[in-house]
Amino acid sequence: MSKLSSKHPYRIGKSRTGLGLFAIEPIKKGTRVVEYTGRKISNKRAEWIEDNTDNRYVFELNDKWSIDGSPRWNIARYVNHSCRPNVEAYQYAMKIFYRARWNIKPGEEILVSYGQDYFDSFIKPIGCKCNTCTNRRKREREAARKKAARKRAAAKKNGKH
Repeated sequence: MSKLSSKHPYRIGKSRTGLGLFAIEPIKKGTRVVEYTGRKISNKRAEWIEDNTDNRYVFELNDKWSIDGSPRWNIARYVNHSCRPNVEAYQYAMKIFYRARWNIKPGEEILVSYGQDYFDSFIKPIGCKCNTCTNRRKREREAARKKAARKRAAAKKNGKH
């Protein structure tokens, strides 16, 4: 785990899905947390990168330009996906920033929604690992177990084995 200089309210650390970005001090709702940085590339180049490499860090700016956020100095690349994110991406002057959607407490992972296209292409096929989806699947499994147990108990009660 590395800790960045104290001017940043976050640190890079181990998360459920690899490395993630974590708050080290309270971050107030509406605060700009981190900039998504990297080389500005054409969307034609971005498509080639997405089709021919394992680079999953391309962020589209508009219909002409994207940001290749793959360099490790792009701290925002460590912001993981969540279906219930605590930061949101916004664009200002051909730059992308993440800002807090609500107050974030120290120790909480900083999370953003990667968007429906990315979700459908890369996350859905392997299953989303965010807390929201993990907890939902856990509740669904527990409900299915309880339903099966009730069904077995009813069958046993009625003399059907």
